Amino acid sequence: MHIAIAGNIGSGKSTLTRMLARHYGWEARFEAVDHNPYLEDYYRDLQRWSFNLEVYFLKERFRDLIAISQAQHTIVQDRSIFEGVYVFMQNNKAMGHLSDRDYQTYMELFEQMMSLVRLPDLMIYLRASVPHLVGNIQKRGRGYEQALQLDYLENLNRRYDDFIYHQYKGRVMVVDKDPLDFQNNPKDFAQIIDQIDRTLFGLFS
Repeated sequence: MHIAIAGNIGSGKSTLTRMLARHYGWEARFEAVDHNPYLEDYYRDLQRWSFNLEVYFLKERFRDLIAISQAQHTIVQDRSIFEGVYVFMQNNKAMGHLSDRDYQTYMELFEQMMSLVRLPDLMIYLRASVPHLVGNIQKRGRGYEQALQLDYLENLNRRYDDFIYHQYKGRVMVVDKDPLDFQNNPKDFAQIIDQIDRTLFGLFS
């Protein structure tokens, strides 16, 4: 089984991925952020490095999908290939950071990849407001994230909502993140577990 955790920068995806893996005995799979060779360049010059960054992410996420499809056990994944395409890539294109030629090449590559894989069994969307995201980003202190603009996060939030509610065809569970502190409050985490159990297994607490 394949569980994907979706959400904007700073929404708590990695934390929830680790906690779900520990609770259910699932394997956790994280995206390559700290080791991405283009990420710091991208935040310094979005237009120059957007295509490089997006192709690198696409390559990494497709490699993960292939491995997940071959696994005989459940994997919970921090961010999916679909968000990379329908949220981050589309946002970069809309902001003028990619040429039409680069965009077409990227989308054709993505469509060819999708002919070889299937959708996750469940996508959990951590929906969070921009102030909530900013607070989490500041707490974790990644240097390259501190310069993120509020309008950039707002644009990503709008695209996440459009992706989840209007474009994605798979099964989705939406978690309103703002009122929850599932990392430090066991009751909040239990609430998410109950929702997952109902959605995946038809269980009620």
